[in-house]
Amino acid sequence: MPRGGPMRRLWALLAALVLCWPGVSAASSGPRPAAASVAGDATRPPLLAYYYQWFNAGSWQRAKTDLPLAGPYSSDDTQVIDRQITEAKSAGIDGFIVGWKQGAVNDRRLRKLVDAAEARNFKVAMIYQSLDFHRRPLPVAQVAADFRYFRDQFAASPALLRVAGRPLTVWSGTWSYTHDDVARVTSAVRGELRVLATEKNVDGYRRIADVTDGDAYYWSSADPETTPGYADKLQEMARAVHADHKIWIAPCAPGFDAQLVGGTKPVPRRDGATLSAEYTAALRSSPDAVGLISWNEFSENTHVEPSHDHGDRYLQVLRDLRGVQATVTSRSDPGGSGDVPGRSVAGSGPSRAYWAFAGLVAPMLLITPFAVRRLRASRRSGPAPVEEREAGPGQEVSRSPGSTSPRCSRPDRAP
Repeated sequence: MPRGGPMRRLWALLAALVLCWPGVSAASSGPRPAAASVAGDATRPPLLAYYYQWFNAGSWQRAKTDLPLAGPYSSDDTQVIDRQITEAKSAGIDGFIVGWKQGAVNDRRLRKLVDAAEARNFKVAMIYQSLDFHRRPLPVAQVAADFRYFRDQFAASPALLRVAGRPLTVWSGTWSYTHDDVARVTSAVRGELRVLATEKNVDGYRRIADVTDGDAYYWSSADPETTPGYADKLQEMARAVHADHKIWIAPCAPGFDAQLVGGTKPVPRRDGATLSAEYTAALRSSPDAVGLISWNEFSENTHVEPSHDHGDRYLQVLRDLRGVQATVTSRSDPGGSGDVPGRSVAGSGPSRAYWAFAGLVAPMLLITPFAVRRLRASRRSGPAPVEEREAGPGQEVSRSPGSTSPRCSRPDRAP
């Protein structure tokens, strides 16, 4: 054997461990997989979070028990919008269903959101808020004019979530309008838009099924542990909508507490168990999309946006439910992209895999000189016993023809 052969073999083994050790090879494997496309599939339909753009500095002083980690933001702040989209995408959310009605402020904010979504390959649907602050229905003529305005001003954007080529919209409050009222509104725009109702039961859906394109049930106050027939009701509604070959958006929420705005019975969050149960029930109804209630409804405490009370706990729960690996936002990113592929939520320090690897290699480096001396001494004293020279089960290392270096299979390379 050439001089120094044992040392070369030991260093070659260490090199192989470096290449094969989990977390070390992954560092060079490129960006992590992106979330599934909004087209979805049977096991992972699109996740759309209800999103509200009503906020200014004074909004956070009314009916709030929790506040965003980002502070008392304005819905006009484009940096806030960029951050929200980045955080949502990192948790497996495919798009926002944004609350809107026509007006100078709402139009401006919706335009900013649509532009940001377009730049970031994110999707936007619109939910029309047809009830006023006191829950009274707006005039039918106003609703009809607002839908036409949305079609003319926003529907051309590629950021709009489309079903068979038509942007998806939802009409909140359809239960407050007659069949003929609904028909008057939808007849003018259904050729260019999909308009979903928000009915609360099968009879309500069937009442206006012929003049709408499906149903998005906004049910945030149900407790999956104590509300009788919760999951069964979702499945009944899904069967009715799908029997007409129309669109069903099933709801899920992390919890609910609207006591400061007139609610009486909160639904506890249970550290993510409520959201997990409701998401599972939504999936069992075979939805065309899951409607997450909500991204930032802080008055009813259904928010998953990072907050003082919950941190980013509910983004972590969503990642687990959606099978998405996390990224973090770079606060120093001058371009505001915020996407940092391959970095864990824990931060930018050494990973667990790194320290585990170091714990394995350090002792080997310490014992290497002694092992080499022992091997050289054994060569001088004759061949070692067979049981010391043959690898046992699970210890075999394959080699390439003519190579002296161990070879391992890396997940980011073809064999």
